[in-house]
Amino acid sequence: MTLARRLFRTKPTERIVAEGGHGEGGELRRTMSLWQLTLFSVGATLGTGIFVILGQAVPKAGPAVVLSFVLAAITALFSALSYAELAGTIPVSGSSYSYAYATLGELVAWVCGWCLMLEYAVSVAAVAVGWGEYLNAFLRALFGFTLPEAVTRSPGQGGVVNVAAIVIVLLATWLLLHGASESATANAVFVVIKVVVLLFFCMVAFTAFQTRNFTPFAPMGVAGITAAASQVFFSYIGFDAASTAGEEARNPRRDLPLAIILSLAIVTAVYVLVAMAAIGATPWTSFDPDKSEASLSHIADLAGGASWPGLIVSFGAVIAIASVVLTVIYGQTRILFAMSRDGLIPRIFQRVAMRRQVPVANTLIVAAFISVLAGLVPLGRLAEATSIGTLFAFAIVNVGVLVLRRRSPELPRGFRVPLFPATPVLGAILCVVVMAGLAGATWAAFGLWMLVGLICYFLYGYGHSRLNAEVT
Repeated sequence: MTLARRLFRTKPTERIVAEGGHGEGGELRRTMSLWQLTLFSVGATLGTGIFVILGQAVPKAGPAVVLSFVLAAITALFSALSYAELAGTIPVSGSSYSYAYATLGELVAWVCGWCLMLEYAVSVAAVAVGWGEYLNAFLRALFGFTLPEAVTRSPGQGGVVNVAAIVIVLLATWLLLHGASESATANAVFVVIKVVVLLFFCMVAFTAFQTRNFTPFAPMGVAGITAAASQVFFSYIGFDAASTAGEEARNPRRDLPLAIILSLAIVTAVYVLVAMAAIGATPWTSFDPDKSEASLSHIADLAGGASWPGLIVSFGAVIAIASVVLTVIYGQTRILFAMSRDGLIPRIFQRVAMRRQVPVANTLIVAAFISVLAGLVPLGRLAEATSIGTLFAFAIVNVGVLVLRRRSPELPRGFRVPLFPATPVLGAILCVVVMAGLAGATWAAFGLWMLVGLICYFLYGYGHSRLNAEVT
């Protein structure tokens, strides 16, 4: 077999599904219901774009940041529909990595998996970075003191090591090590709390609503809206996290597509409502991109004319960010689990602890890596790097739907993309459009990341691939 055929050899869909749940030394348990999967997806999404990134996106787009959230949501919707179809057809832990392996071949699957490593690890680190700011806002309002900047900010932001970010990563890891079902239950509680808090924020902010704050609506023009959309897009990756639970869902073919669609609808409605309330209560020129992490609690204080509204919002943000960290770390470990099972990364990532039925070593390694990122790298750079990795993976999923429909139309599908083939085609195009709005430095970093990934593949993945090992 030629090198090109080896690189683009696909893994049979039936085999991918048959291997689902199996790891070295044990199996994952199917315990998650539709409700838990939906909240898992919401938990991975709701919080980041509002509590942390909103303050950075508003200066780029002005009041039109509301449209930026809508644009990002529409872009995510086309891809979410494609994810829903593939999740219902190939219900495994690998998410878009496994989908690419079944449709576009091993090299493309590796590239997609490598992008997902960037997407998940960097996004959860970016979220954890903002946790310390909201923790300080909560402590200030409740006790009148704050943690020093040396332990709540990264070196690039005037700190030494962001210890607060590392702590939340370690707490999420502790929960994950207790099992998928226990983690899903904890996440459900977190999600309910943060939705209630965000609705409370809207109630307070709307009491100070001023229509003049929306004039001029788009001071930076279309370019500003697109730039802000590119930055907040990574706030919509939650449905990707839901698809990583394919091997731990009770009825994955039915529940995964529904969870993906429902979660995106819930999150988009909340994002747009909160953004409108925030800008209506505060002129967009007051948003400082360098002091954006606790912007909602500050707005709540101003709108309510007291410190207690900000206290409640800060508490909600502390819970919200903890939920995002928990669910996204989960997604990262399950993708690595699938890649390890295929031989593309070391076997340690697929080892399952018999008693807890979770990949313990995998989880600890991921937590250590994310802790380093969260403790040392500034938030803004992390957020944009995540967006480009997410968009690339989403584009591959859209193409994967087109390929699998043509190659294997007979496969059972729990959901079918409406208006095929227009939906996946538009999904891929929109991903490219939003990617074009990212800064040149982000593209350069992405190119370097991809180069490193290809080197890793040819040094390790290609030689250890189980699929390649079967070729005589």
